Amino acid sequence: MATSQSDPQKFLHTSGVNESVWVHLDPPSNRPTFSALDHDLETEVCIVGAGIAGISTAYELVSRGHEVTLVEAREVLSGETGRTSGHLSNALDDGYVNIKKKHGQSGAQAAADSHTWAINRVAEIAKSLNIECEYRKLPAYEISQYPRGDQEHDKEVENLKAEVAEASNLGLDAEFRDGLAIKGWDGSIDQRDGAVFNGQATFHPTKYLNGVLHWLKEQPKFQCFTHTRVVSLEEKGIEVFGIGNTTVQIQTEAGHTIKCGDAVEATCVPLQKLSVIAEMEYNRTYCIAMRLPKGYVEDCLIYDEAEEYKYVRLTACDDTHDYIVVGGCDHKVGQDDPTGRFEELENWTRERFKKAGPVDYKWSGQIFEPVDYMAFIGLNQGMKHTYIVTGDSGNGLTHGVLAGKLISDEIEGVGNPWSKPYSPSRLLSIAKSLPTMLGHDIQINMQYKRFLESDLKDIEDLVPGSGGVLNPTAKSPIAVYKDDDGKVEEFSALCPHLKGVVCWNSVERSFDCPVHGSRFSKDGICIQGPAKANLSPVDRAAESAQGVEAS
Repeated sequence: MATSQSDPQKFLHTSGVNESVWVHLDPPSNRPTFSALDHDLETEVCIVGAGIAGISTAYELVSRGHEVTLVEAREVLSGETGRTSGHLSNALDDGYVNIKKKHGQSGAQAAADSHTWAINRVAEIAKSLNIECEYRKLPAYEISQYPRGDQEHDKEVENLKAEVAEASNLGLDAEFRDGLAIKGWDGSIDQRDGAVFNGQATFHPTKYLNGVLHWLKEQPKFQCFTHTRVVSLEEKGIEVFGIGNTTVQIQTEAGHTIKCGDAVEATCVPLQKLSVIAEMEYNRTYCIAMRLPKGYVEDCLIYDEAEEYKYVRLTACDDTHDYIVVGGCDHKVGQDDPTGRFEELENWTRERFKKAGPVDYKWSGQIFEPVDYMAFIGLNQGMKHTYIVTGDSGNGLTHGVLAGKLISDEIEGVGNPWSKPYSPSRLLSIAKSLPTMLGHDIQINMQYKRFLESDLKDIEDLVPGSGGVLNPTAKSPIAVYKDDDGKVEEFSALCPHLKGVVCWNSVERSFDCPVHGSRFSKDGICIQGPAKANLSPVDRAAESAQGVEAS
């Protein structure tokens, strides 16, 4: 078991101090290693970001004979893919009733068909490459958050029945089951009745992607560079109605240039300032893994209907135990107290599964919610050869897999019936979401109030192993971290993206921006976009010298 560590290199392979359950049987040492880029190069396609979207897109393109270069700012699988809960589902978080309202019948059909394809594609690739990754098909159960007898239970049951009807109309294997009881649910809280979605799946995400990466590493048309942070991406040249030539030029933090015909930003959030970034909300979500006697709980996926809904699955532990992985308790990045979330998840689990053992792992991750419920996958707005993948909406694993097909098809000029509702340039569904988007923008702009706030009166107030923001009068706010030995590090508290003032995340020992969700390690390393740079260190000696010169 490993839940956290203070190793300064920790944030190079994950985005928090707490380890996810996936390291239990697949530690970071199992991942293939690559060197940093130390020269300029030219390639056919450059993919930025080595998570499930980037690796899946690389696999699809290389399999079709394209030359691909994959670059990653830290280590492979250091982002959200290694902190997911590992659900592969076409029972989508936002629901087909809502998706149909924004995107019509054809858009809802595309969502159902594409996520079903992604579930099956993982199985095909795992079998083809002989990857053992715990992949298995199983049912998903959606239940009310309220117990039987509560009027709210009855209301949510009606909503579930409507969702089943819509999903069935789209060709999914779904039914509503009165009195649905889940094996192993032996607590006194009675939440029976629920929707059943057959044909869902689960797997071990890092085992799967390690296998794909090992295959890619052996291919002559693939290369990968880690510790290679991209700081800019521009299209150069003139191309009108297919006449002319445009290349993409990518600059790295180390000063090297990658020239390519097409580029893919598989970075959770695109490397840009506004546009689709303003069309999403940014949430933290929490997970725990608890030991259970093997065979005690049915192998299934479980979701309740709460706004910050709970989600449940099993994964392997040892010969006598499984892990029950339970997640939920979401909140906006940097805008709520993260403490108490793990305890809430543990209490929720123990109230329903009486044989639940100790919590061996607890961790958090990030979710990107598009205002119109569909991810942004395809050619970026105003670009000709730059593609993006973002807006996972809680279904990032299937989105990442299907992005490989959507983007590969688009690069090759192959028509795809699913592409329209995923297009980053779509307008109608975004227009339908304007009230939500405007309310979100107002709430985001309110976060700039932190320019007038200070978490600390004095650095001496910080206890070892914690951080905060010191906002001295007439000076720029400072992000301060005091390590376990009492050593203090200071950085600019201004996020490099749009200058939001970061907040201390005590759960993951990170500095999080409440504006558009950028995150930085306790050492100032950028671990989550849309920011492209680290927090700048504060040089107190230089500040003092400048003050003397000014006087």
